[in-house]
Amino acid sequence: MNEKELFEYLKKCCYPDLEMATSKMSRWDCYSPKTHHRIELKCRGKHYETLLIEKKKFDAIIEKCNDNLDIPIYINYTPKGVYRFNLYLAKTDWQIQFHNRTTEFKNKNKIPKEVAFLDVKDAEIL
Repeated sequence: MNEKELFEYLKKCCYPDLEMATSKMSRWDCYSPKTHHRIELKCRGKHYETLLIEKKKFDAIIEKCNDNLDIPIYINYTPKGVYRFNLYLAKTDWQIQFHNRTTEFKNKNKIPKEVAFLDVKDAEIL
């Protein structure tokens, strides 16, 4: 599943009013006006028991949600399911690790990133 397919799945199952972010450079992917969920989407080709989130993205969505009284949501697809996290409730243990500069654009240069891992046991399964 890719992010477009995940978006369509979410429109059918959970968020009939779901809208894509207006800017391609937005730090979140979509928004539900009815639920006030500001959502970051990720699709993984392999299942992991913990799912990575970058601190930069986490901070940006939290700040925007605080400014707009929204709820920051992180939704991950893996081959074993779709996992939803409320980032206000997420248990984060930030650490610096080296990761590819980007995944979408295939830039394989490794750079330090501050990341945390969210346990799928703490997620709501959609």
